[in-house]
Amino acid sequence: MRRKPIIAVIMDENTSAGGSLYETSKNYFSAIAAAGALPIGIPYVAELVDQVVDEFDGFLSVGGRINFPENWYVEGDQSRYPASERVAVEIALMEGFLARDKAVLGICNGMQMLGCLNGCRMVSDVHSSWPGALDHDQANVFHDVSIQADTRMAGIFDARTFSVNTFHREALVEISSSVVVAARGPDGVVEAIEVPSRSFAMGLQWHPEKLDAAEHPGARIFDAFVKATAARS
Repeated sequence: MRRKPIIAVIMDENTSAGGSLYETSKNYFSAIAAAGALPIGIPYVAELVDQVVDEFDGFLSVGGRINFPENWYVEGDQSRYPASERVAVEIALMEGFLARDKAVLGICNGMQMLGCLNGCRMVSDVHSSWPGALDHDQANVFHDVSIQADTRMAGIFDARTFSVNTFHREALVEISSSVVVAARGPDGVVEAIEVPSRSFAMGLQWHPEKLDAAEHPGARIFDAFVKATAARS
């Protein structure tokens, strides 16, 4: 019997309260399990990185609010979030999985990291930096996204537009030649990316783990992610 893929899920933490606890939504783990893989939370232990990259089939970078390197931002901007031990461990994990062409999915914070590790740049507050931008940092608010035709995500979602949740203040604004924009919001803000040089390296600004897996097109990313990991397991 073929084993289920094993997915490394970087843990988030309570950065707003001193970073003393790992705090990660159960929804990430439930979504991966429902798609047919086994999720395992990864703490901020640098010695784990090589073994995780060797033995796991895919990497999920979850949402969070942590201090990214200053050179990931446009000139004159920088992170407004607290420093975290997560950054160094997560960069090493994501770079390791990308180097081995193992599947990587970045959600919110994870999309920004995926983009910046591939030459993109971001802003710390898209609402004040992007002319006409919506306030994307709101709970219980949805806005439409438009999926770019001829992208891999267009085939995954099988929909041109749909409504998504929005919980982010930061956003990618300078896109490198190594990255393809797969979706934008009605204000033009980048909502999804993919790295075409990799078999599966995708990022979403919305939180698909909070959407109805059976009904919402934007949640189909988990099935595609697990399918990509299963191909290597």
